[in-house]
Amino acid sequence: MSDGPSPREIALKHTPGFNSAPIWMSAGTPSLSAATSDPMGVAGASLLPRAGGSTFIIVTFPPDSVMMSPDFDPTKAGPEHLVATPGIADHFEMDNPGMHTTPTVDYAIVLDGEIWLELDDGETVHLRSRDTVVQQAARHGWRNKGNKPATLAFILLGAS
Repeated sequence: MSDGPSPREIALKHTPGFNSAPIWMSAGTPSLSAATSDPMGVAGASLLPRAGGSTFIIVTFPPDSVMMSPDFDPTKAGPEHLVATPGIADHFEMDNPGMHTTPTVDYAIVLDGEIWLELDDGETVHLRSRDTVVQQAARHGWRNKGNKPATLAFILLGAS
């Protein structure tokens, strides 16, 4: 159905090293018919799947030090995140940056680097390459406490 780079891949200017590459989406139970149109050409469409839908996305998180840099401007970075991850970024908490809850079952696979998953109760889980996580509408945030980017693959399943 698809081969090559995502037409919706975005590297953020105001959060250097953050990259969002939506690979594929389905609005509902997919049809196995080859006549399905490519859903990735719809710029700005929400990446948050409705119940029964799914999203496959690759995200690279820069080290947290990028956001701690004196040059980092959250007022410029925020709107970019809304464009890079529409629907998902809308769920980010303003009072607790990065924390969010989505109505999805999420499969996450660390492809490269290290990342820390912060959970609702304040617990953090340190994940390395090839580690996996399954979450169900969990309040969480991704923190890259390392010194190099971390790349993760996410499959989001819309739930009710």
